[in-house]
Amino acid sequence: MAKCTEIFYPIIDSRNNAESTYKITLKISDSNEKALYSVHKALTNQLNNKRQGTAHTKTRSKVRGGGRKPWKQKGTGRARAGSTRSPLWKGGGVIFGPLSKKYTKKINVKEKRLALRNLIYNKREKTIVTNNLHKCVNKPQTKAIVSKLNLLDINNQNENILIIVIQKDHNLYLSLRNLQNVELIESKQLNILSLIRADKIIIDTQALQEINEIYNS
Repeated sequence: MAKCTEIFYPIIDSRNNAESTYKITLKISDSNEKALYSVHKALTNQLNNKRQGTAHTKTRSKVRGGGRKPWKQKGTGRARAGSTRSPLWKGGGVIFGPLSKKYTKKINVKEKRLALRNLIYNKREKTIVTNNLHKCVNKPQTKAIVSKLNLLDINNQNENILIIVIQKDHNLYLSLRNLQNVELIESKQLNILSLIRADKIIIDTQALQEINEIYNS
């Protein structure tokens, strides 16, 4: 079962003051156990889908060559051999080596969205909503972004920062690119792994509106 929960976010202005409040309504799991299960399932699904599974070795039957018997069975004094591609030989096949494998798994859209809603709710106290984040930089300038983060009492040296915008601004992207522990995504790219890693989340008001439209119960 799920329950509807309201979250009230104060919207922070350029002076780090709350100028207004924005409310979203989310349908979340009715118990911590169910919430943890949904998040764990979505996280393992995302991590599995990232795996390439390209490690691959060839068995003796797949290695090129080795069709001719190296020497006759008897009379040479050497151990009998049937192929130069035996795993005992240099250049031979591999016994029980890794084979390429698809790790991709599917998860229902409703399950994934429930997990995201649970995470958004659990991270509510670590979330800062601000107006027009892209306007704090008119050109690629890391110093301006660092000043903005310091104004919000955020230290990217010790915390993982997730910034969510409605659409990536080029100047904002270039300004953030040189900062460690900072990730910039669009609201439509919201995912489990980024939310779990984040110690602090900064959301632009337009991005929050889109998240509310997508995940609103």
